[in-house]
Parts: sequence; structure tokens; C-alpha cells
Amino acid sequence: MPILTAMVLAGFVGYGAAWYFDAIEGNFALLLFLATVVTGVYWLAERFVFLPRRRRAAQQAVDAVRVRREELARQGIDQVDTSFEDAVREKQLAQPWWLDWTAGLFPVIAIVFLLRSFVFEPFKIPSGSMIPTLLVGDLILVNKFTYGLKLPVINTRITDGNPLQRGDVVVFRYPPKPSIDYIKRVVGLPGDEVSYLNKRLTINGQPVATTQESDFFDESVMEYFRQFSEQLGEKNHRIIVDERRPAFVAGADEFKYRENCRYSVEGVTCKVPQGHYFMMGDNRDNSLDSRYWGFVPDANVVGRAFFVWMNFGDLKRIGSFN
Repeated sequence: MPILTAMVLAGFVGYGAAWYFDAIEGNFALLLFLATVVTGVYWLAERFVFLPRRRRAAQQAVDAVRVRREELARQGIDQVDTSFEDAVREKQLAQPWWLDWTAGLFPVIAIVFLLRSFVFEPFKIPSGSMIPTLLVGDLILVNKFTYGLKLPVINTRITDGNPLQRGDVVVFRYPPKPSIDYIKRVVGLPGDEVSYLNKRLTINGQPVATTQESDFFDESVMEYFRQFSEQLGEKNHRIIVDERRPAFVAGADEFKYRENCRYSVEGVTCKVPQGHYFMMGDNRDNSLDSRYWGFVPDANVVGRAFFVWMNFGDLKRIGSFN
């Protein structure tokens, strides 16, 4: 078992190293699931096989010590170290290293797996596409049950939950490469016609209400940008616009349902297919979103982002957001 366990642990370490150095395309949900299964098997084996075996061995060793003590007593030797019996018991009951690193970790790994799969998942903001709502380095929590629970790894929905709403900030699996998580704001629901022309957002022919705010200073690039508050559904949030960028969408991919979109020098208009969503970043001129790679299938939705739990560069960032 020690050799087999060493090989299993080496496999996990090798997978992690290959992922870290971009030799393979990693899947953390799958890795965590396998770790839970493997450590769970060891935990069961420890509880029902290895621990009872060690207990029997410990009892046999203690019995042998007692027999030896009685033999010495018959020979008139009464001064015997009584702590030796406890030392023998502890030695026999001690968990070997290969169980410490498997069965011993199972409760912690199982709790993390369940919380991450069905309750909350942490996520780090990697880019500025959601500025000013979310900044690079924000550590956020994603609610995994609002939109319905899904089985981990295979992502099969098991409860309905609440439907996505316009204005929700959502983490989803990036359609062109589902192993990557993206975060954007829901702009278009199934059946909506979304237009972003001359940097003005219109949904089903109705312009989305905006109010100009004071300019936003982006410390990451040391520049000011025009800032607006936008009323999208029931959510009032802020967006920024770079007046120097052109309105047209350059370099849009060939994506599924691309025939639903019309591109022009003014921007883009798209009809959202059933079972899909149109996502945009709050940093409207610096966001790789549905304008470029298309619609997000409902099956790709991970959960609703709702809380910044840490930003090591700015503790004032901690709190909820729209």
C-alpha cells in the first residue's frame, strides 16, 4: 500500500505541475472530485480494515507485554516500567504516513468539494473587463445554488433555481474554451434583441437608461474614463466608456448562431437564441464578451457573483456589489 499510495500522490502532483506549466489543460473540478473519491476510499479502508487491524495488533502486543510481566512477577521481579505498555499500544495504533496523507485529509477535502460544488465558489478577477464594478485582484464569491444546483464535473442540473435576470453578474464557462471561467454581466435574455450601436445599449427597441457620473480614474492604466450609471433590469450599476475607441466590433469570431447578429460600423445587433444569454463587461470598450465570441448557453452558467471577500491591495473593496 505505501508504494501504491506514493504512486497515486505522485500522479496528483504531476497533474498539478503539468497544469501549472501549461503542458495540459487542467480541470480543477475534476481534480477535486478525484481527490475526494480517492481519499474517501482510503478513509473507508482505514475505518473498516486498517484501524481494526492495528487495534488487534495493539491488543496482541499489550497482551504479550502483560504475559511477560506476569512471568517476571513469578520470578520475583516486581519493578517493571508500566509506561511500556502504553508505548506499545501507541506505536501499534499510530497511523502510517500513507494514511495520514489520504484518509486523514478526506474530511477537509470532502467539505471543500461540497461547498465549492453546491454552495459558494471563490473566484479571482483576472482582468479589467468589469471595471468599475470589479477590479483586477478582487477575490469574489460565486453563489452556486441561486440558478439551480448542478452535479459537479458533468454539470447536469438537478434543481431549477431562479432564472437569470438582466443585470446579474455571472461566472460562466467561456464558450470557445469551457475549461476557462469568465465573468460578465447579463445583458440579453433568451428571445431579447440586444443592440449596442454608437456605444448606446438598447434592448428590444428600448434604450437602457443611463446617467452620466463623474469620470472614473483607472489606477491600472493611470487614465480617466467617462463613467455612467446604468439601469439594467432591477440592477443599477456603473459602466465606463473609452471615447477614443471606435464603435464597431473588430475581429468577431465565427460562433454558433452568428447569423442572429448584424455587424456594422456602428456596432452590433443580436437576437438571443432560446437557452442562451448575451453577456457584456462593464468596461464597455475593454471587454472580450458576447459581441466577439457569441452567446452563453445556460449549461455553461456557473453561478451569480455577489460579494468581494478580499482585495489585498485595497481592503475597502470588501463587500457586496451590483
